[in-house]
Amino acid sequence: MNSPQSLQDLSPAALAGVRVVEMGQLIAGPFCGKTLGEFGADVIKIEAPETGDPLRNWRLIKDGTSVWWQVQSRNKRSVALDLRQKEGQDIARQLIAEADVLIENFRPGTLEGWGMSPQELQALNPGLVMLRISGYGQTGPYRDLPGFGVIGEAMGGLRHLTGEPGRVPVRVGVSIGDTLAALHGTIGVLMALYHRKVNGGQGQVIDVALHEAVFNVMESLIPEYSAFGAVREAAGSALPGIAPSNAYPCQDGWVLVAGNGDSIFKRLMDTIGRPDLAAAPDLADNAGRVARVQELDAAIQAWSAQRTVQQVLDALGAARVPAGKVYTAKDIAEDPHYRARDMLLSQTTRDGYTVEVPGIVPKLSATPGTIRSSAPHLGDDTDAVLAEAGLTLEQIALLRSKGVIQ
Repeated sequence: MNSPQSLQDLSPAALAGVRVVEMGQLIAGPFCGKTLGEFGADVIKIEAPETGDPLRNWRLIKDGTSVWWQVQSRNKRSVALDLRQKEGQDIARQLIAEADVLIENFRPGTLEGWGMSPQELQALNPGLVMLRISGYGQTGPYRDLPGFGVIGEAMGGLRHLTGEPGRVPVRVGVSIGDTLAALHGTIGVLMALYHRKVNGGQGQVIDVALHEAVFNVMESLIPEYSAFGAVREAAGSALPGIAPSNAYPCQDGWVLVAGNGDSIFKRLMDTIGRPDLAAAPDLADNAGRVARVQELDAAIQAWSAQRTVQQVLDALGAARVPAGKVYTAKDIAEDPHYRARDMLLSQTTRDGYTVEVPGIVPKLSATPGTIRSSAPHLGDDTDAVLAEAGLTLEQIALLRSKGVIQ
């Protein structure tokens, strides 16, 4: 690990002393655990013996494990525990009794079926902060339906807006619904911990539904429908109601230009050789520009199409007009700004190879996030965590012989 972010600071980590039990799998719950772990929380990840978290086998595999896993599970300790067995459930309760936070993203009712309802767990540990992420939430008529992030994106209103007008809606190329739910869950955990510590409160349940996390970032979608009956539709790369803001073709690619600020618009028009548009009274504010958006887009496109991406970026940068190219993974890996801000870190895996991974966000000046340990093999920490919980070597060996642990 070769970044200042990966070096231990003399001051305590922001979440030092916070213990998290992570019982979720795949993306939403584990992304929250990842974030808390990067800022010092001790994250104990409970996985099923033999198989573990399915994310271990998702997408591109190196030395038998997904490289995605190396990001999602850094700073975590893996306990291979069979929660379908009563003894496994007893051990989980024992770990949760000493935890500050429990993260789970099972279908509603799963924990209740294992004797771990919020009421039972908070009787065991009154200060427990319990994050529950699910497709539709813990209440309501849809609570029992299976839901993945992509379904949450559709129900939350996002999928209807993606893609070109009149064509099939396309998905965002990452699991944005899961990640939005994870970030909302992280915020909830931090607020609940603050309330417990500063206000003397008890623990509480944080109920995050995938579709609600997506819906929460849909800006003016519902107010516009409520006030005007307007149903916002897909608009490709444009930003409806805000102009000019679009993707424009160049000789060797595309450039995104956000020229929608009043003064920015004038500088943009002067740069592309259209002082007439810069000086037009009806284009002085956004409402007037929206009325003539097709004309403005055509003018910008006529200019950009005669230039390379870099020429466009250089010209607009000099004019202080926000613009950027469409980055690929290769572009990111070679970009000096990413490296200057420690957003590309070199991480050595437990299999011995080195891989570059995303850095840590957000950046805290006094208690920055760190990579303290690489992602674990399945069950790497079972014995150590159970010993910390008070189990003897003989008890651990007996549980392993029964297949309760691995």
